[in-house]
Amino acid sequence: MAPTHKIAVIQLHPKPLLPEENYAKAAAFIRKAAREGCCLAALPEYHLTSWVPDEPGFRESCVESAPYLKKYQDLAKELDICIVPGTIVEPAGDELHNIAYFISSTGEILGRYQKKNLWHPERRHLVSSAHQPHEAFDTPLGRVGLLICWDLAFPEAFRELISDGAQIICIPTFWSMRDVSDEGYALNPDGEALFLNSTLVARAFENTCAVVFANAGGPPEKGEKTSFAGLSQVSVPHIGSLGKMGRSEGMSIVDLDMNVLKIAEDNYKVREDMKGEGWHYAYTQLRDESKL
Repeated sequence: MAPTHKIAVIQLHPKPLLPEENYAKAAAFIRKAAREGCCLAALPEYHLTSWVPDEPGFRESCVESAPYLKKYQDLAKELDICIVPGTIVEPAGDELHNIAYFISSTGEILGRYQKKNLWHPERRHLVSSAHQPHEAFDTPLGRVGLLICWDLAFPEAFRELISDGAQIICIPTFWSMRDVSDEGYALNPDGEALFLNSTLVARAFENTCAVVFANAGGPPEKGEKTSFAGLSQVSVPHIGSLGKMGRSEGMSIVDLDMNVLKIAEDNYKVREDMKGEGWHYAYTQLRDESKL
């Protein structure tokens, strides 16, 4: 019998350059998730600093964020819960790297991923992981992969993780409704919501996987009247979006039945085709067929 995992997606509203305050709020959500019996809590991209790279104090705020990884490790161990602590922007010499981690319920770091597909305005500030391969890793929930925000737009990233056996893909995100030009926004003010809702479910279907999507939310006092896209959810094949949120800060708890993924693979046989002899697209990736 496939297990069911209780997962908390935390749609935090990160206040700019206030890592201590943002961490305290994130930790409170995680404690609540643990009390509700969750085995995984996932936070958004840039959740400690927000994304304000042109502010004079941004780099200093990133330096101040470094110790919070250890705080999350200690919290995971204390609460016996796995944590994806959004992303933490880490200085590396003159560079800034946007890093996602997967922390086990023992406090051990099981996975680390540096954002590869940078959104266009990020490229003046961040360095991509470029040609480093996407790699999955073993966790208490099964085999997991990490992606970040704009990676969602690239099916190749998902396929590389699926070829490494990933069943669950966690995506910390900082996505707003105004992440397009005025021309794009004029075509459809809800266009970014359409992008997210369509693509998240499509990725789940086409890879017979679960997608844990934790996006930043707007200030609670503004409700849905915010440019933050929100829409945090867990997407699965056959069913679609589970626990989908609106745009405001909050937390959604979802029961992820891993049997749904088995049923999807039994029906669509995506992984079976990928490991088959003579698969048409084998040239696109290096694969360890034993993990499919």
